[in-house]
Amino acid sequence: MTGRILRWNLFIGGHLSSSVPVRLVERTDEHQLLWLETGTPMWRTALPRRAHLRDIPPEHRPTDGYPMKAGRWPMGSALIHQPAGARHAVFWLFGRRQRFRGWYVNLEHRTHHREHIDVSDHELDLTVAADRTWRWKDERSFAEKTGHPAYWSAQEATAIRAEGERMARLAESGSFPFDGSWCDFKPPSHWTRPPRGPAPPRTVL
Repeated sequence: MTGRILRWNLFIGGHLSSSVPVRLVERTDEHQLLWLETGTPMWRTALPRRAHLRDIPPEHRPTDGYPMKAGRWPMGSALIHQPAGARHAVFWLFGRRQRFRGWYVNLEHRTHHREHIDVSDHELDLTVAADRTWRWKDERSFAEKTGHPAYWSAQEATAIRAEGERMARLAESGSFPFDGSWCDFKPPSHWTRPPRGPAPPRTVL
């Protein structure tokens, strides 16, 4: 149902980094579209100041995961396209006054549990500007994590990069999802920011 609240849970190396309520825009057999509003109340990992979960080796983390603390989504609003069975999601990024700023391709693996969308982040991503020029993001940390049992093997890393290369070719050719579709998207005016809701039921995959 359009407007239904789902939970977008981002896991890094098997540990929960953030859990953000999003609204369902559209769902078909081929894809689902989600709306993530800037400032949405959320849960995030409670870490020492300026620390980031991706920089903490999994063997140095608590086995049952870090505690979560309340926060708000600190970045801009985004329309998220999740193709069924694909190892990526595409974010349409919007700034002030709903101005389109470009795309972000998150390489990932998703599983669904009722209203929860569990995303295992693959570290390597692409940023695509509004003029469709693109660049890799986090290549060094992707390489450093390759081979670690909590992340991906060398063979899996090859497949992850190949998925990114495929998306880059689509950007270069101006093919969907980089063909101008949804760049003028605006959420229904009656949608409010979803409530934070209860703390996530699990912090470790």
